[in-house]
Amino acid sequence: MATVLTLPALKRRLTALRRKGQRIVFTNGCFDLIHPGHVRYLRAAKRLGDVLVVGLNSDASVRHLKGPARPLVRQRGRCEVIAALDMVDYVTVFGEDTPYKLIRQLQPDVLVKGGDWKPDQIVGADIVRARGGVVRALRFARGYSTTQLVKRIAEKQSTVERSKSKELRCGSPTFRL
Repeated sequence: MATVLTLPALKRRLTALRRKGQRIVFTNGCFDLIHPGHVRYLRAAKRLGDVLVVGLNSDASVRHLKGPARPLVRQRGRCEVIAALDMVDYVTVFGEDTPYKLIRQLQPDVLVKGGDWKPDQIVGADIVRARGGVVRALRFARGYSTTQLVKRIAEKQSTVERSKSKELRCGSPTFRL
């Protein structure tokens, strides 16, 4: 199980791991509703180094990026779920819209984002490359997206509510004896 750390504690831990020759991989995201796409992505990220650090957007940051209805799962719960994944070593929370300051502080050896990002557009790529690190965009697992999942849930809920409304307008159900 991963450890959720503050930035100062994480920096100390990573310094010690670097001294032992460990390669630090960093990724970030909202990770609001964990789905198989997230799991596959994080497994692939972990294979790029020895230690996987996940920067988790704070609740305020998620709201700013995704809208007032998000996050669906609060920061503490999202930290718990991400930390429970076996491929994740450390989790830390950041409050900005982008992890640029966090990446500058942590100085990872490998920076990873999903396939919707081109490597040159990944936030913090300049920092990682300046110190000889690697920047990678990993392929998406098709059919998985938290935003699409939220839409599907809302659509199904709407269908159920319309169905119940029709039942109420048609009168009581018929019972067979």
